[in-house]
Amino acid sequence: MATSFFSEGLLSQDMDSGLKDYADFPIGTAIRIEILTKDAELQALEIKNFNSITSASDMKMNRVLPQEGAYYWGRIDSILDYAQKHNQRLFGHNLIWHSSTPKWVEEKALADSIWLGGFMKEYIETYVGRYKGKVKAWDVVNEGLESAGGAMRETIWYNSIGEDYIAKAFTYAHEADPDAILFYNDFNIERDTVKLKATLDVIQSLRNKGVPISGIGFQMHIRMDIPDEVIANALKKASETGLQIHLSEVDIIFNTHDDTRNGGVQVYKELTEEMKLAQADKYRNLVRMYRTIVPKEQQFGITFWDFTDRDTWINPFFNLKDWPTIYDGDLQPKPAYFGFLEGLKEKL
Repeated sequence: MATSFFSEGLLSQDMDSGLKDYADFPIGTAIRIEILTKDAELQALEIKNFNSITSASDMKMNRVLPQEGAYYWGRIDSILDYAQKHNQRLFGHNLIWHSSTPKWVEEKALADSIWLGGFMKEYIETYVGRYKGKVKAWDVVNEGLESAGGAMRETIWYNSIGEDYIAKAFTYAHEADPDAILFYNDFNIERDTVKLKATLDVIQSLRNKGVPISGIGFQMHIRMDIPDEVIANALKKASETGLQIHLSEVDIIFNTHDDTRNGGVQVYKELTEEMKLAQADKYRNLVRMYRTIVPKEQQFGITFWDFTDRDTWINPFFNLKDWPTIYDGDLQPKPAYFGFLEGLKEKL
């Protein structure tokens, strides 16, 4: 059991080694480069544990092109420099996402829907082309389906270009960098079987048309009450496509939310030792499922969406007090860390 591992393993753990040293696939984290580079303790933990990074916000369209014709590359260049300095894979998140579409793009598209298709092509070719061979993979389209169920999400991209916007985005990205690994990324598909089926149907339709899609991203923002059996079934179904599988934004929360900003419900107000150990088991089980269900050649990696409770996006976004990550607010490893580690080290 995990409890015996924690009691016996905390002191014996080789403190010079990190999670990445025990994994045969990349272990990543989301970062905020302006915070990371100013916090020596945080940076030391990041370098020790991870060999892949994803920018939490700085590679999204509203940061890259905040005003028409004014590309801002400086922050991305600094992220790339950091990744190269520390021998880390850089994952591009993301190219097309309704929530990070700048207001000026939406306004222009509403005035001229034909314009948006040409803009998307130019944007992807410019962006992906600039970082060709340097960004290993991209979330080409993020959250193209509704939060629940299987309907296409009514966004400016869908309404102006049509459902074909997804195929076009992947095609443009592939043309700009034929070697880049290209993902469709979404949330709740590990728990919502209807949305999972719809996602797989969209992906199969793309493949039938010869669209160059390489992988499926499971954001994997999961709650403690999501049954492991449901998650395992979702990974199995996705793996059957033969595509790369990325657990792209992992965290595990105790409280509930309705997927909207400030939509949280505070059920658990304090983090008890029992809760810590249960979360550790959940992290261990998630790694075990990934390692046993997803074929080795399809394991793109597991990425945390921030790795400390101090920096998690969950609390400010949902107006919660939760503890979803593997390090606590004082940057100390939680039982969740050692549960994840055990999942990596376990002989299968």
